[in-house]
Amino acid sequence: MAITRLTDIITVFDEKWTYGDVKFGYDGEVNQDHDTQYPLMLVNPPESVMPVVYDGREEYSFEINFYNLYSQAAQSVVTLQKRWDNLQDLSNEWLDMVLKKYQDVTVEAYLNDESINIERIKDTQNDKLVQIKLVFTMSAFTKCFRPVSNYPSDFADLVVWLRADSGVTFDIPTKRVSAWADKSGQVSDVAQTTAANKPLRYGYGGINDKAYIDFDGTNDSFVSNNNLPITTDFTIFEVSKIQNADGSVFNYQSGNSSISLGTDEAGELNVSVKDGASQTMQTRTGITITGKPHIGVLKKSNKIIYLDYYDSSNSISLTNNNSGFDNTQTFNQNTFQVGYNNSSYLAGELNELIIFNRDLSDAEIADIVGYLNLKYKIY
Repeated sequence: MAITRLTDIITVFDEKWTYGDVKFGYDGEVNQDHDTQYPLMLVNPPESVMPVVYDGREEYSFEINFYNLYSQAAQSVVTLQKRWDNLQDLSNEWLDMVLKKYQDVTVEAYLNDESINIERIKDTQNDKLVQIKLVFTMSAFTKCFRPVSNYPSDFADLVVWLRADSGVTFDIPTKRVSAWADKSGQVSDVAQTTAANKPLRYGYGGINDKAYIDFDGTNDSFVSNNNLPITTDFTIFEVSKIQNADGSVFNYQSGNSSISLGTDEAGELNVSVKDGASQTMQTRTGITITGKPHIGVLKKSNKIIYLDYYDSSNSISLTNNNSGFDNTQTFNQNTFQVGYNNSSYLAGELNELIIFNRDLSDAEIADIVGYLNLKYKIY
């Protein structure tokens, strides 16, 4: 596969911008109909040239504008530079994903060296917006780049990837979420059909001013459309700010088998895994974590569970084992819940939930925690 038309590049640009709306057009057309889902990526029609010595490539000079809301009220809780920084983070991640698309040796395109310019603009177009203008040159048909960032999708056996900045179906006026699409490629989508039980989705204002799903602690929750796709061992990552004790982030239960991740009655992050014979492995942080943005990691490996926890001032690693645990028990016999555990609900913000169908190595966990910390600035 080689890039032969501008349409091919624009299709990839569109496919990799999963955080809000995409438009191919001109600056004056931004939000003409006042129905835009922000953040918005606007791809201006590019200029292009053929090199003096034509060797089958065309150089496209792109100007791409990224917009997000920045109202007067927002200025009291977040700085202008933070809103710009986070918009630039999304644009950088998007560009990395575009380059990864073209990393295969059968696809030939690259970003010209030293061709990126960034301009920051405020109070633009038909809304009170902040804007990042990204200008770069891309040459088709020649390969010479190697993206280096690690994403969860770079590791084998990813089966659930729910991220608040991507794949969320919600009503714009009410912000109520009806569906949350899995980005792992395994179709582990979750949904909520009852209007009163739908969490809210905000495109900014969460941890590090990122997008988040807001749960009310009373009746908000999601249920997966399909069974949880993990067998005997697994690794689960979550980024959230839990506001209540007995708040459930993730729950699976089938008969006597269960996986639970959330806060206990003391407000500590608590994880529990139970097998079909009702043997249990459980551990908790030992500190109250309510109200703290954090990264939590639960791993089951054979008859041992591991809990890693990170916030702005704590780094905790705990283990628990049970020799009587039935390690043949699988956890794919039922659906899973997000924000509810059959007895209590989550009050707070959930940014990401990532699940692998195996016990990741320490190095792999460090890479994914590093990705999450780079994105959310937890510690």
